[in-house]
Amino acid sequence: MGARAQYVVVENGAWQRYYSHWAANRIVDDLLPGPAAATRCFRANREIDEWLDDVWCEGAALVDHDRRALLWFASVDSLADHVAARAVLTRTWPGWDVRFAHDGMGDLTHHLGLGRDLTRTPGWFETFEPSGFAASEYTEPRSVVSLRLPGGRVRAWGSGREPVEHLAGGPRLVDPIAASSATPALNNMPYGGVHFDPQARTVSLWAVQTVAGLHDWPLPGWEDWVLDFRGDDHTRQAALLPANFPFPSPALAAALRKLADGLSAPLPDMSAPLARAAGAASPEGTTPVANPAALVPHEPADPTPAELAALRGAIDALTAGAEAG
Repeated sequence: MGARAQYVVVENGAWQRYYSHWAANRIVDDLLPGPAAATRCFRANREIDEWLDDVWCEGAALVDHDRRALLWFASVDSLADHVAARAVLTRTWPGWDVRFAHDGMGDLTHHLGLGRDLTRTPGWFETFEPSGFAASEYTEPRSVVSLRLPGGRVRAWGSGREPVEHLAGGPRLVDPIAASSATPALNNMPYGGVHFDPQARTVSLWAVQTVAGLHDWPLPGWEDWVLDFRGDDHTRQAALLPANFPFPSPALAAALRKLADGLSAPLPDMSAPLARAAGAASPEGTTPVANPAALVPHEPADPTPAELAALRGAIDALTAGAEAG
C-alpha cells in the first residue's frame, strides 16, 4: 500500500536522496511551481541513504542545480495530462534541461555517473515466448501497435499490453500481430505505441510512461533490428497509421484546466489509509509490523505566493493558446 516516491537533489557537487511513502502521484504537482519550490518540497521529506528499485518506486524526480537538469517519472491519467505537464514545466523551469526519465531509476542513477543497473539485478528484463497478440477489444487500449506489411501497407491494432512489453516477446510476435483481426477505432490516446517494419528491420517506440530497458538495446531476439526510440513523441506513428485508425486529438485544454484546478485543491485526507496501515491484521501466530514510513503523510512545502502566481500565469497562457487552437 502506498505510492512510494524518491527524490534526488544535486547542489554544489553533492547529492542527497529523500523519500515519501505517499507522494508518487503528486510528483508533477510538486514540480510545477519551479526548481526552488520543488527543492524545498523534496527536502521537507525524510532523507535516506538507499535507492528504491523500479518495482517499489512509483515516481521519482532528480533536480540537479549544478547542471540545471530535471529528470522525473510518474504515472499519468492520459497522454493529454503528460503533454500539459511538459508544457507547463517548460515555462516554470526556464533555462533547465527538462526530461522525462523513460528508463525509470536507471536514468537517475546514470545521470549521477552510477550506471543504469545500480538498482537492478542481472536478468531483470523478462522475456516471453509469444503465443498470441494481446489485441484489445476496447476503444481505450494501453498502446497501439502498427505493422508495415510486405506490400507496403500499414495496419494498426489496439493492444492491452504496455508498449515495452511488445519487445519482450521478440520478433516472433510480429506474425501473431499480422494475423490478428481488426480492433475498434480509438476514442482516447493510448499511453504509447510500437511500429514494426520487418523489411527495414526497424522497430519504433514512443511512450508517456517508463519503458525501462530500452537503453540496453538490442534486447534479446532483436540483435539485427534497429531501435528508433521517439521518447514521448507520437507524431511519427500518427503519420503512419491508416486513415481508418487515427490517433484522436489530445484534450490539452481540459488537461491544463485540471492542473489549474489542482492548485487550489486540498491534499487528500490520509487519515483513513494511515489508520488501516497502523491497524492491519497479521497472519495468526505472527506479530503485526507497520512500516514506519507508511504512517507519515506527504506534507509538501507550499510554493510562495509569487511562485504560485507565476505558475497560474503559465497555465492560463497555455490554456488560452490551446483553446484558440
